[in-house]
Amino acid sequence: MTTAVKNERQIQRFKKWDVNGNGRIERSDYEAEARRIINAFGENESSPRGRAVLDAFIGMFEYQATEAGVGPGGSLSEQQFLDVNEKLMFRDGDVGFSRLLRPTIRAIVDLCDTDGDGEVNPAEFKKWMKAIGVPVGDADASFRAIDSNGNGALSVEELVNAVRDFHNGTLDVPLLGS
Repeated sequence: MTTAVKNERQIQRFKKWDVNGNGRIERSDYEAEARRIINAFGENESSPRGRAVLDAFIGMFEYQATEAGVGPGGSLSEQQFLDVNEKLMFRDGDVGFSRLLRPTIRAIVDLCDTDGDGEVNPAEFKKWMKAIGVPVGDADASFRAIDSNGNGALSVEELVNAVRDFHNGTLDVPLLGS
């Protein structure tokens, strides 16, 4: 895995989440991403599942902003975003990665899990990928690559591992939409 791949994917993430295009990531940018996902599932953001997704995204931003030294009410430049994610996602290892992203992935899985089995099936995964801008045609191949135990459903653990591996550059499936 190269630093170039990690940086490229983090820059893509920054540009995707900089909703207003002002060159800074703010809490409102994370809220906008959460709302896109919540709305794609027809959920109300004030429902327990909708609120959990929104709270998880806000918590992720506040953690990153605090760790970057700008505080939860601040904003992150692209370089600050890259630097804080290098620390939290890569230097701090699996524990750091999990601390940053597991709550958000867990909340999204709970939202996606429309059949209540605690996992994401292919139809639910497609809906999630569409919500974040990944072409639906790529969802089947991505699902199969992520389904490490081959049971036809994705657990939180499989998804955390997939997102980590994607950002590390060791999993080359579309997980970052436009």
